[in-house]
Formats: sequence, C-alpha cells, structure tokens
Amino acid sequence: SGMREIIRYLVQHKMVDCVVATAGGIEEDICKSYSDFYLGEFAVDGAVLRSKSVNRIGNIFVPASCYDAFMYIMWKTLNDLHDEQDANGTYFTPSEIIHRLGKETNNEESVYYWCWKNNIPVFAPAFTDGAIGDAVLCTTMDRPGFIIDMTRDVYRIDMMAVNAKKSGLIALGGGVAKHHILNANCVRNGGDYAVYINNAQEHDCSDSGALPSEAKTWGKLAPDCISTKVYGDASIIAPLVIGESFVKNYEKASKLPKFRN
Repeated sequence: SGMREIIRYLVQHKMVDCVVATAGGIEEDICKSYSDFYLGEFAVDGAVLRSKSVNRIGNIFVPASCYDAFMYIMWKTLNDLHDEQDANGTYFTPSEIIHRLGKETNNEESVYYWCWKNNIPVFAPAFTDGAIGDAVLCTTMDRPGFIIDMTRDVYRIDMMAVNAKKSGLIALGGGVAKHHILNANCVRNGGDYAVYINNAQEHDCSDSGALPSEAKTWGKLAPDCISTKVYGDASIIAPLVIGESFVKNYEKASKLPKFRN
C-alpha cells in the first residue's frame, strides 16, 4: 500500500520489463479503481471495525463494499477465460489472467491497466492468495473445470532473465515477490544490479531480511553485482529514489530534440 502512483508511473512510461506482485497488491489496485480507501489508525478495535464491515490494512480502512466491483470483474474475467478454455483448449497463466484484468479494469489510474496497455507481464507466484483466491474458489464452485497454468509463467520469467543483456531488480518490501524475482535470476547465474528497500532484519533468517550477499551464495545475484539494501519504509523511500532517478532522467530525456535518420 502507498506506492500505487509511483509504480503506475514506471509501467505507464515503460520503464520496467516486468512486475512481480502479490495477489493483495493486484486486488487493492483494482478495488481502488472503483472505490475509495481511507486513512485511519493502527490502534483500533478490530471487532468494532468488523461489526461495521470495515477491513484494515495497517492504518488504511477498507469498506467491504470496495470489493463489490472487484468480485464482479473477477467473475466476468474468469468466466470469459473459461469460455475460451472450453472453445480452444487454452489454459491461462496468472500473468495472462492479470493482463485481462487490466483490460477489464479500464482505468488510467490503475497499475495493471497500464501493464495491459503496454504489454508488461505481471507475475504473481502467490496468485490464489487473498480475494483473488476467493474469487477463483467461488467461480469454480459455480462452474468447475477452470485450470490455471503456473508452469508457463515460471518458464516465461526465467527466460526473460536468461535472455536479458543485463538484469536489474528493485525489491520493494519482501516475501514471495522478492524471492521470485531473485530466483528467476538464478538461471542466468545472477542478476547484475539489485536494490532492496524494506524494514526486515537479517537475524530472523527470513527471505525478506536476507541481504544481497546471501543471494550471491545461491547464484541469485552475480558475484560482481552492484547492490544495496536500504532499511526503511518503502512507501516513503521508493518515491524519493524513483523520483530522483527514473522520473528525473525521463523528464530530462523527454525535453531533448528528437532526431530521425
């Protein structure tokens, strides 16, 4: 939460080759395309919020009604893809489903709308987590037989890493998304550039807290990889870092005269 606009800027201006996201990040983006989230507090009685049909993400309040449009789009998209599966024998990957969700969202404030528009693949290794998983369950209970093909997504992201002249990654937060990007770089003997931004500590032995030096032992980062770990709130640090690098350089380049041969 809190980085939607800066990530949207990157994909809108085609500054990344792919995105690896959590299922929660995808559902939150789609929900925000149709409903408002509200700034609240951390220290609130959860039972009271539950009685008022309000969910909490940290200090963000999310009315349960925000999920009405999301669940409809999920239901429509999954049924449309099921029709195509039955007609053509095609099994869709999570990235292909997310691609279609971006199209169906049809909102320029959405990260995944721009990923669809610019054909930037979005990989979600934990695709069935959260409300997306709930939607898959409900749709499948109503209409069994829809198959999600994870295998082709693993092949696709790994081949993107293998075929890249240079591979760089920005890991905002940690967990499965961070590890999935690093793991894809194993097959090319390690990424060349890496920036981690999160609050996780190495001493708890989590992947989130693991430093770039640990990734080098697995071949996820190259021995000569240029890397850094920034400790702090990614929702504060990432906009500053991206603003002073990607955004500043893009704005500078956009003012240069365009020449044709």
